[in-house]
Amino acid sequence: MTRKSIWRTLLVALPVALLMGCSEPGKVDQGRVIKYDAAAKTITMIRDRANDAQKPDYTVLPPMTYTLPSNPDEMGPEPKAGGRMKIDNKKNQITIFDPTTQNFKTIDFVMIDFKENIDKEHPLVYDKDTDKPKKFPVVDKDKKTVTIYSGRQKTLSVIQLPEEYFSMPDSTWDAGDEARVFYKEEGKALRFMNVSKTNIYKK
Repeated sequence: MTRKSIWRTLLVALPVALLMGCSEPGKVDQGRVIKYDAAAKTITMIRDRANDAQKPDYTVLPPMTYTLPSNPDEMGPEPKAGGRMKIDNKKNQITIFDPTTQNFKTIDFVMIDFKENIDKEHPLVYDKDTDKPKKFPVVDKDKKTVTIYSGRQKTLSVIQLPEEYFSMPDSTWDAGDEARVFYKEEGKALRFMNVSKTNIYKK
């Protein structure tokens, strides 16, 4: 099976596994990566309760850790970890995973600037000179602001947070990559797919 075929299999395997239930010899899990240890070859993720690509619900606790496949042919691109689970630009709230408490924390913020309909090639988020996306989030500890780009929502938000949160790492405000794993034994991934960084239709 080619690598592209593996990714297509993983994309369709989740709904099939949900329909077939425990009778399937293997299972598929998906979620957002909150920790990646390249040396230990493990990922930890918050699983998606909704299984809806357009409206994910990363609320399943406790976090799940998987050992990654040793075979590089069963691996997608290395994942980016992040603590941001959700940003609600209407309620002015951001939800993060707090590794200290091993739980979620919803924080009220002040909206400083907000722009909608910002696709991934918009000049505000994409540098045409270097032909690369600009780096987000942008943390300004002096102004107590964080600039967050959400590709799914197509929004660019500049939010102001209480000073106490700026002791946290910048990755707290970043959304980790969405990942999907195929496994037979709990905690041991036989295949790993980085959904955020995989375009299975690209030739």
